Amino acid sequence: MSTQSDWITVGALAEGFAPEAFILPNLADLAGKDFNLYFANGWEIAHHFEAEQISWDAADGHSSGSAAYRATSVRPGIYLVDFVKNEHGQDWSITLVLDTLTASFTAVIGRLPKEADTQEGLYNRALAGKQLTGVEVEFFHGSLDKPWQEGACPHALTHELVGLRNLYRYSPTEVYEHIYLNENFYSWQCIKGVEAGLCDTDRCHYYKIADELYLFVWREKIVPTLGLVMIDMANHRSDGKIFGYAGDSFDELSNFPVASYCSVLNRTEYPNE
Repeated sequence: MSTQSDWITVGALAEGFAPEAFILPNLADLAGKDFNLYFANGWEIAHHFEAEQISWDAADGHSSGSAAYRATSVRPGIYLVDFVKNEHGQDWSITLVLDTLTASFTAVIGRLPKEADTQEGLYNRALAGKQLTGVEVEFFHGSLDKPWQEGACPHALTHELVGLRNLYRYSPTEVYEHIYLNENFYSWQCIKGVEAGLCDTDRCHYYKIADELYLFVWREKIVPTLGLVMIDMANHRSDGKIFGYAGDSFDELSNFPVASYCSVLNRTEYPNE
């Protein structure tokens, strides 16, 4: 293993993952379809899918637009739709888990910190009582094509991954390990690849979508990064994306797909105290 400890940009990470990556194909299943998303918080946003573009239109008229998107599926009937939208001068990472089996969805909306925010320093953030990462994320749930009713979305926070130590092979050259420590944090290390030897512990979020199917989201603090994957534990496959600044100038984004063949290394069980 390399002793190199230099951190790299998300753009450089994308270049390292690209050769022979195990990414899933961009599905054409949704082309020509419409979904009306009824959010639990009262929002109603219509989405129309074309072959390469998704368009949206909020019922209150406050949000509309279109963007290129990627749609994948690690479990039949459940789609991961990902795109970046620019609204009011801000770039937003938008990921939708469209669950046609239960007519429900989960939306993940993320935002990267501005350049000035990254200059604050981890120590100052800690003393100020802030989260160490400046990457922000929000989760929303709702129903597909029918008005929201309480309990309509079965996707929920879960502890089922906690204690697992998983191995993820993203390509022949890129291999990572995840250790799911508790409900708020996980540790990662690069076993093989462009970040070989690097590791950290970062803020994360776990949602159970279906039996042995999980949405895992993490927010890195050293290099501002939002990562998101769907993990199918039954079929040992994951798919998702990594979102961050392409370089060190904060003027270009990188939003690239990642997918893996994954396996459980072990599970840690703690005694009840």
